[in-house]
Amino acid sequence: MELATLIFHYFSFLSEMLTSLILICVFFIAVVYLLVMILRYRIKSSSNSLKRDRGWEKKTVVGFFHPYCNAGGGGERVLWVAIRSLQLSHPDVQCIVYTGDCDATSQEILAKADQRFNITLPKSIDFVFLRSRNWVEAKKYPIFTLLGQSLGSLKLGLEALVSFVPDVYVDSMGYAFTLPLFKYFGGCKVACYVHYPTISTDMLERVSQREESFNNASAVSRSPVLTSFKLLYYKLFAYLYGLAGARSDMVMVNSTWTYGHIKSLWKITDKTVIVYPPCNISEFIKIDLNKNRSKSVRIILSIAQFRPEKNHQLQLDSFNEFLSKIGEKKSNYKLILVGGCRDDKDAQRVEILKKSAEELGIQDYVDFKLNVSFEDLKIMMSEATIGLHTMRDEHFGIGYLALDIQSYAAAMETIFRLSDSQREAICENARCSVTRFSESEF
Repeated sequence: MELATLIFHYFSFLSEMLTSLILICVFFIAVVYLLVMILRYRIKSSSNSLKRDRGWEKKTVVGFFHPYCNAGGGGERVLWVAIRSLQLSHPDVQCIVYTGDCDATSQEILAKADQRFNITLPKSIDFVFLRSRNWVEAKKYPIFTLLGQSLGSLKLGLEALVSFVPDVYVDSMGYAFTLPLFKYFGGCKVACYVHYPTISTDMLERVSQREESFNNASAVSRSPVLTSFKLLYYKLFAYLYGLAGARSDMVMVNSTWTYGHIKSLWKITDKTVIVYPPCNISEFIKIDLNKNRSKSVRIILSIAQFRPEKNHQLQLDSFNEFLSKIGEKKSNYKLILVGGCRDDKDAQRVEILKKSAEELGIQDYVDFKLNVSFEDLKIMMSEATIGLHTMRDEHFGIGYLALDIQSYAAAMETIFRLSDSQREAICENARCSVTRFSESEF
């Protein structure tokens, strides 16, 4: 009887403890919810006063989060075409851009978009200039870079949110951790355009295989202990990335490759669609395939921002390997590297590449062209025979695939040996394929 009484009192105690824990949890959730609502109300009130000041009370405001909107890369082209498309299809919508380009004026940013991409907006837009962009720069986080940049984006996103709350928030640069911030604290509808997943199953695979790469240092790849630790870190980050991304009301991705990774990580297939990026194919298709191509100097053209994942060093090494095979005819070939620099670190990367070209002894056959105009880009494309791209896991169609120095050099040699008619056939087939990347499709 005493044992039964003891058991009864024990379970009564557990029941009371469980009830107390539930009540505490409910109270905690209620307090957090109340604080979120208060904060949302205060942010919204401040934003509504700004709307009144600008005469936007009856307008839907769409805010694009693009901290590097003046960088001049492919992602920026998507931004400006997206805004232009929205202005043309929904004239009553007011667009704003959250940017960290505080060293440029609104007019200078728009002028660069016109000069670089040949894009002029039909209506005015507003810019919200953010002062804490350094919080998302990789150099600030020598270790745990992905996590550091993602947490830093919350700091930058909070500055954007406090500055102005849009009706619709669009992350157009890959800062998924800002999505729940604007959704829950700003009460916004949130969407995103994903160019490249912040983390992918391919990255996890490379770490698990202990493969050295630009984001997996040799010190880590050589150590089983460090590899296990980094794999655990990547898996945890992938889980958090998935949680943040899944808050989106609409997800647009730029390719089937990206779609597969986002589908796997974010698990919101019903809200995810493929929207191919808009390229100015109408202008490029006008290029005469033979008119400006020099017979004396044959050009290999690389177009990519000077970022580590673009692997420009492989281009120099491959070109050097190619030149070593052709003997005395080196002066007949030239490699032109065209691209933009987002910050001082990218500019330093260009200087390192120039020094590398000198060390390889090929500086006379390599040109670096930074921040070129759209018209100059068209001219260079009309003069080039080969387009060169060395980013691993590139997810758009490329004709000749290569993996290392030798295979890239061999591909160059193969292409230059083609007859004019063979090269023209490849170009014509490519032109038929690229209609899916037109601005009208976008």
